[in-house]
Amino acid sequence: MSEAPEVSPVEPEPAIAATLFGDRIDFARSYAAALVAHGEERGLIGPQELPRLWTRHILNCAVSAPLFPAGGRVGDVGSGAGLPGIVLAIARPDVTWELIEPMERRVAWLEEQVSSLGLSNVTVHRARAEEAGVEGLLDAVTARAVSALRTLIPWTAPLVRDGGELILLKGRNAEAEIEAAAKQVRKFKLSDVRVEVLGEGVLAEETRVVRALVRAA
Repeated sequence: MSEAPEVSPVEPEPAIAATLFGDRIDFARSYAAALVAHGEERGLIGPQELPRLWTRHILNCAVSAPLFPAGGRVGDVGSGAGLPGIVLAIARPDVTWELIEPMERRVAWLEEQVSSLGLSNVTVHRARAEEAGVEGLLDAVTARAVSALRTLIPWTAPLVRDGGELILLKGRNAEAEIEAAAKQVRKFKLSDVRVEVLGEGVLAEETRVVRALVRAA
């Protein structure tokens, strides 16, 4: 008789989660539970992510929530499982979120989460960034684990209004990615390009964000 496959343990909710989400924590818990129940089978997350679902993914996104403009309209390019788009829509109900994702099965998941969580501040677009119909209209654009900065800038910068901002969640190589994207930074007239480290002393894993102002060509 073959042995049953080993089931990865699920990370308990860290205490800091309630602080970051405040009175929205129950929404975050429902979303986390949905990812645990269906994320792997639907190809949204790998089994190795369950033991660090909160720390590495949900809180990694949530800590950036204060960076987005109150009352603004923000795009999430390549929203995937909803990291960061769904997490940020939970944390910032005062912001309008445009989740942009070309893959049908991921779009279905995003729409299910928007419906089940009652997120009236979210619109899901099944489209590539350049096809979403929001070019030059957004106050800010974010993305996480989508592509290197030199590829990501041409996808995201055109969506932002003059004077808007890119707020891109990146890894430990963020500074090197900025250097490698120097040509794209110039082409798309980005200024004040910098890395901010969030969650120091608060999260087990810090979050690095590349921020940049966008000027119309």
